Amino acid sequence: MPRTDKDPAISTDAIFGNLTRIRNVILPAPARTRLNTGRGLLGGFIVVHLVFLVFAASLSLRGEAFSDTFIYRDWAMAGFNDANLTGGPSPWVYPILALIPMAIAGVAGPGPFFFLWVLMTTVLNGWALLKLTNRGRDRQAIPAGWWWLVFTFLMGWLGFARVDGLTAPLVLVALAYGVGRPFIASVLLAIGTWVKVWPAAVMLALFAVVKNRVLVVLAGLATTAGVVALAAAVGSVPKLLNFLTQQGDRGMQLEATFTTPWLWLSVLNIGDSRMYMNTDINSMQVDGPGTALMSVLMQPLLILAALLVAGLTFWALHNGKQHKGQLNGGVDRTELLLVGALTLATAFVVFNKVGSPQFMVWLAPAVAVGLAHSWRDWRVPAAMLIVIAVATYFIYPLFYDALSHNNPWMALVLTIRNVLLVVLFLWSVRRLYLLGKKAPAAAPALKES
Repeated sequence: MPRTDKDPAISTDAIFGNLTRIRNVILPAPARTRLNTGRGLLGGFIVVHLVFLVFAASLSLRGEAFSDTFIYRDWAMAGFNDANLTGGPSPWVYPILALIPMAIAGVAGPGPFFFLWVLMTTVLNGWALLKLTNRGRDRQAIPAGWWWLVFTFLMGWLGFARVDGLTAPLVLVALAYGVGRPFIASVLLAIGTWVKVWPAAVMLALFAVVKNRVLVVLAGLATTAGVVALAAAVGSVPKLLNFLTQQGDRGMQLEATFTTPWLWLSVLNIGDSRMYMNTDINSMQVDGPGTALMSVLMQPLLILAALLVAGLTFWALHNGKQHKGQLNGGVDRTELLLVGALTLATAFVVFNKVGSPQFMVWLAPAVAVGLAHSWRDWRVPAAMLIVIAVATYFIYPLFYDALSHNNPWMALVLTIRNVLLVVLFLWSVRRLYLLGKKAPAAAPALKES
């Protein structure tokens, strides 16, 4: 039987149709009706976050922390002064605003640090969920809220014990404001960038899509001016840009996408490839033939990929305008923003020599807001991200020790995860291209102020 252009869509519909039938068996209609409400979503939020808060409280009562919060706590207790530290990475590997939540969590001393850190993440996640669902009043966005909760739960402590977990809800709120309130969105993204650099990718997508780009630039400059003033007030201006240089000479991290060939060379003991711990930055890396050259090339590759994606986003917007006189109308700026944000965020992961598992949380905000915008158009990346989250959980925290000791099964899990990241990037690029080429009719974009 000859193939048609509709075959891929039919195949996708069939897959999700079967998944829907399975869901209906597991979760009957009355239960789905109760859960698909603002009150039901609130109950889910409380249950998910209580799990993490109770665990955090139990550790804090024993004076303990978890994962990277041990390092954050040491920094806070040392007053973020390298001279007071006894080794390990410098706090200035992060932009300066990342030190504020660390200071807040340490205000009562080292004991409750971890609990306060998880509590801050919980508050930000709650804000993001409220904005995403319009305080639970947008029934179409409730499933997107549930997806966000499921993804958050699957990512586990990668979202609750790392700085990235604070920036993800901030970016989600910014995307929810989106093209309708570009100044507010840009301020939030600029704040996020001064906490952890990756929100700059989303700001680039916002700049490419909105009508009044001056607002985006002004918001970014005003926020940065405030950051410089803060740095001046605490005498840290000389260290303000240290985060750009502190990790420039690091090698290829074990979990990075482009590290996959050397991962297998190490597992198979070929060509003197090996895994080792870089104690200066607390990172497991891979060394072997060509890794030094690849490490140098990754930064320009990342910049090139970001510029190409930004250029494709500009092209999609410009080309989409050519369809304004046609039946389908022009390009949907909100959809274009979300796809551009996902594509750029995925590029920041795929073309990064640092492949830390918490980077996966960067991809969720655009997908969550995309599901609220159009569930059908965003269900494929949503499904891929759930699989990526599960694979990442197996990598860290469950079996990272096995992975770092050349376990072939865990190397396979990591490889599958990395392949899915590349597929997600290609899906996003293709979606951007189709938005510009066809300018399909979609849900109406928010009115831009």
